[in-house]
Amino acid sequence: MPDEAAMSSVYPVIGEAGFVRLVAAFYRQVPTDELLGPMYPPGELAAAEKRLRDFLVYRFGGPQRYIEERGHPRLRMRHAPFAISLVARDRWVELMDRAIMEARIPPPVVAIMQPFLAETATFMVNS
Repeated sequence: MPDEAAMSSVYPVIGEAGFVRLVAAFYRQVPTDELLGPMYPPGELAAAEKRLRDFLVYRFGGPQRYIEERGHPRLRMRHAPFAISLVARDRWVELMDRAIMEARIPPPVVAIMQPFLAETATFMVNS
């Protein structure tokens, strides 16, 4: 996992716009994905998109909106209601990798983000 200095260096490089592009590109794929799509309750995609965007902004050195609105991330607890298998984890990473490319995230930033995203996705596996 990248160190804190590397993590906090991402937001100054890609800014809010980079995270908006990234998360929007990810969530454009979700509704039609046969594995991940059913995990999202109908009508909840916009809220899920905002939560992920705010979390990533916070985690990568941007404004603390996520913490101010939701408190500590408690990611495992928040994801506990969903059966997340290794297959689902791999699909999430696959869609996020595609989103990174679509959003044209610069390679030095990708090198910081991808390990964090993959490790965090692994941490969510609960079935």
